[in-house]
Amino acid sequence: MEKLSVPQGRFGLSRYPVRKKETLRAWDAADEYLLNEVADKNLTAVAPRLLILNDGFGALSVALSDFMPAMMSDSYLAQQATLLNLQNNQIRPDRVRLSSCLDRPDGIYDLVLVKIPKNRSLLEDQLFRIRPHINKDTKIIGAGMVKGIHRSTLELFNHILGPTHTSLARKKARLIFCEPDMTIDPGDNPYPRTFSLDKPRHEITCHSNVFSQSGLDIGTRFFIEYIPASDQTSTIIDLGCGNGIIGLVAAELNPNAELLFIDESFMSVESAKATFNAAFGGLRKADYQPNDCLAGIAENSADLVLCNPPFHQHAAIGDVTAWQMFGDAKKVLKRGGELWVVGNRHLAYHVKLKRLFGNYVNIASNNKFVILKAKKR
Repeated sequence: MEKLSVPQGRFGLSRYPVRKKETLRAWDAADEYLLNEVADKNLTAVAPRLLILNDGFGALSVALSDFMPAMMSDSYLAQQATLLNLQNNQIRPDRVRLSSCLDRPDGIYDLVLVKIPKNRSLLEDQLFRIRPHINKDTKIIGAGMVKGIHRSTLELFNHILGPTHTSLARKKARLIFCEPDMTIDPGDNPYPRTFSLDKPRHEITCHSNVFSQSGLDIGTRFFIEYIPASDQTSTIIDLGCGNGIIGLVAAELNPNAELLFIDESFMSVESAKATFNAAFGGLRKADYQPNDCLAGIAENSADLVLCNPPFHQHAAIGDVTAWQMFGDAKKVLKRGGELWVVGNRHLAYHVKLKRLFGNYVNIASNNKFVILKAKKR
C-alpha cells in the first residue's frame, strides 16, 4: 500500500480490486493537484457541503473525509475502493456518503470537485444532474490529466454551468475552474438515449456511461449471431452486460432461462434493466446486480455465462479484468456449464481459457473478432 502525502494528511491507499504485485497507484497527479488547490485556497475553512464526482479509488474522499463529502460515481469498484481506503486509514465508513450517478443529489452544495471522466457523455450527463444543486456562490473545480482535458471538455462546462478556464499544467495534470451562471439555459439533459435494434427488433436504452449509445457495436453484433439456444438452460449470466443486448437475445433463445445481468457500472445495470423490461414487459424473470465480476454469486449455480470483456479499468489497459471474469465464471458455472466469450483476435483469450478450463472451442471468427466457448468439466 502506497502513501499519498497532501496538505490534508498522509494516507495509505490501495487500488481495488486488491491484487498481488500491484504496480499502479490508487491516485494520480490530478488528485494531488486538486487537494493542494483546496488547501492553498482554504476552500474548507468554513466546512462546506462538499460533492465529489468520479473519485477513482477514494483518494479525494479519504483526504477530505473530515467534511463528510457526498461521493457520486458510476463505478461499483470505485465505491468499494473508497470503503476499503477509509478502512485502511481507520476512518469510519459513514464519513463519506456514497451514491451512484443516477441518484439525485440533495440540497445545494458549496464546493464541487469533479475528476474528469474518460467518457465525455458521462461528464455531460453529470453536469446536467448537478446544475439544480449549485448556486452562483458554489465553487466548482475539475481535475484531470492533460491528455484527458480537451476543448470539448471546457465547452461542456461553459454551456451547462458557466464560464470556465483552466490552470497551468503541473505534473501533466490540469485544473478546471467554473463560475456558475444560473441565468444560462443549457437545454434538457439528452440522457438516457435509446436506439432501435432491427434484428431482433427491440428498443435499447443507454445511459450516458454505456458503451456504444447510438447503435449496436460490431463485436456484440457478431456475438449475438451465435448465442446458443436451448429449452433446458435454467440460469444465464450476462457478465459485463452494458446495455443488456446480449442477455436479451439469450433470453429469447432460451425461453425457460432466468437471466442475471452484472456490470460494475450502475448505469449499465440500469440500462440493461430498462432494455429487458421494454422487451418482456415484466413477464420474464431477471435480476440485475452492480458487482465486482461474479463476487458473491453462488458456486455451481449457472448454466451459461456470456461475456464481452473490457480491456481497461480507468486509464489502465490490460487483461486483468478478463482473467478475473473467466476465473469467476469457472467457479459459478455448474459442471457441464459453458462460458462464451467474444473478443478482439489479438487479445488471445483462447490461451487463458485453455489454462483455466483445460479446453476451448473456436465457435466463429472474422478478421477482427473471435467467439470462444469453454466448458466446465
